[in-house]
Amino acid sequence: MDVYTIGIDVGGTKAAYGLLDSDKKIISRRTHKSNTGSSPQEFFDEIACNIHGIMAEKNLKNENIRGIGIGMPSFILFDEGKIVKTSNLTNINNFPARDYMTEKLGGIHVVIDNDANTAAIAEHRHGAGRGFNNMLYCPVGTGISCGIVINGNIFRGTYGWSGETGHMILTPGEGIMCGCENQGCFMSWTSGSMIIKHIEKWIEDGEKSIMTTLAGNGQMDCNHLSAAYNDDDPLARRAIAQMVKILGVWTYNLYVTFNINCFVFGGGLIKMFRELKDGGSVTGKKSGDLLESMKEIFDDYNKNSMPVYFKEAELSGEMTSNDHGIIGAAELLY
Repeated sequence: MDVYTIGIDVGGTKAAYGLLDSDKKIISRRTHKSNTGSSPQEFFDEIACNIHGIMAEKNLKNENIRGIGIGMPSFILFDEGKIVKTSNLTNINNFPARDYMTEKLGGIHVVIDNDANTAAIAEHRHGAGRGFNNMLYCPVGTGISCGIVINGNIFRGTYGWSGETGHMILTPGEGIMCGCENQGCFMSWTSGSMIIKHIEKWIEDGEKSIMTTLAGNGQMDCNHLSAAYNDDDPLARRAIAQMVKILGVWTYNLYVTFNINCFVFGGGLIKMFRELKDGGSVTGKKSGDLLESMKEIFDDYNKNSMPVYFKEAELSGEMTSNDHGIIGAAELLY
């Protein structure tokens, strides 16, 4: 009997599903937007409905499924499968997600982990982290965090949420309130979702930007930020400079904390910075992308000469960098 695995990558803006065969090849996919207004039950009912839809498409029964792996952008009590807090999906808190899903799916084995952990597992086993005993996978997009691999294994900490480094406090009591319910964390200053809030506040305070024209009557987003930056809009350049500087400081702090020299980066901001005409450089050097721009800041703080590698997420074979969340979630079952 053929046995399949389903990996699900849930983010602040969308959920992506993959059905993997016994060779760990993705043979079916689907995506949908994350409904930020849903209750926990409604949110996971939608996930269960999509799982049933994938199974129906391939005429699969429960006994054909090895298990379901789900990566969530959340603080998770891993051993209990309970979601404690989700900063980008603020209604998904204090919810026994694993047990709820297991019941909804008729007893199929379900494992739930933080999405940075699942992506770290994928990159370490199948991607840019291969060959490194220790690795940090750092998604930079709607939020920022890291998955920590030590001696070849994912490190979750005592409760399960080690790696939520985006919520380390940078400016106590200052800045915009984050979904973690603190002001001044790294994520509140530099993530793709939060930088727009800074821009909106600057504009409310009287500063001018072509981003208001680009957005029209719609919601301003990072596409408008990128376009404005490339048109030399001062406010857009201020925003990018803030993002690069804070990300560089964040990575340096991670380095001196863990002394891990392999950083693997994924997430939507990597693509956005690649489209900037000078890579978002803030030091005056010629940069080509976000990694180079961040490394400039990192190197200004790093006073030792040992090698440190900034690598972009890159899965092997037919896998793409967009698959790391799906692949890593499925790997939770192995």
